[in-house]
Amino acid sequence: MTIRTLIWHEHRHEKKNKLVASLYPEGMHGALKKAFAGDKDFVVDHALLDDDAEHGLSEKRLAETDVLIWWGHAAHGDVKDEIVERVAKRVYEGMGLIVLHSGHYSKIFKRLMGTPCSLKWREAGEKELVWIINPNHPIAEGLPECIKIEHEEMYGEPFSIPEPLETVMISHFEGGEVFRSGVTYRRGAGNVFYFRPGHEAYPTYYNTDVLRVIKNATRWAYNPAKPWTGIHPAPNVPHDKAPYPLEVKGPRLHEDGQEGFR
Repeated sequence: MTIRTLIWHEHRHEKKNKLVASLYPEGMHGALKKAFAGDKDFVVDHALLDDDAEHGLSEKRLAETDVLIWWGHAAHGDVKDEIVERVAKRVYEGMGLIVLHSGHYSKIFKRLMGTPCSLKWREAGEKELVWIINPNHPIAEGLPECIKIEHEEMYGEPFSIPEPLETVMISHFEGGEVFRSGVTYRRGAGNVFYFRPGHEAYPTYYNTDVLRVIKNATRWAYNPAKPWTGIHPAPNVPHDKAPYPLEVKGPRLHEDGQEGFR
């Protein structure tokens, strides 16, 4: 088994903010890659927002990706809508998607959730305790009952997401708020996991437990089945090609071979 993993990162803060540049001199994608270091089950690459006109997410590259990890914050609006639709299509086909931290506001996460994905927040460098409330879940493998993060940005409920398939983790912050910080979904044939920690002003992606979650989630999100591609064209089934061929018995809006309304 080889899980072809692609880390997508907007890579803007490291270029403009000295603090972020000092924390992540190889980019946040460089720190995230270390989650998979030495594990032969994964082949890991990265793509950046400004790589090219397709944000490093060409159809060919996505077709060769089993799991996409997404981090964005300041440049959600710069991601082209046609690329968002391209990524969504691959998720429906079976590509896994891991959305990190402020990616809750990314176009792709809102597209797949169908909700605002809004929340409360505070940037005060407070302690975060990420409690594992589903310890038997594959994403929780090898983790303590609680992940301790010394300094993080606060995200607080209510979090306007659909009811998750599973809630694996909840966070408690020093100021008192709580947050559903690890939740799973299924969209089409694709597994989706949202994981909260990862504010760029703090060294969260050097925390070994945080990296363990991301690695576990990538393994969980991997779907070894062939891409489920047949449903996307919304094919019309002619009456004489039905499993039991039949006669047309009523009026029709569409001629034979004509596409349906969209």
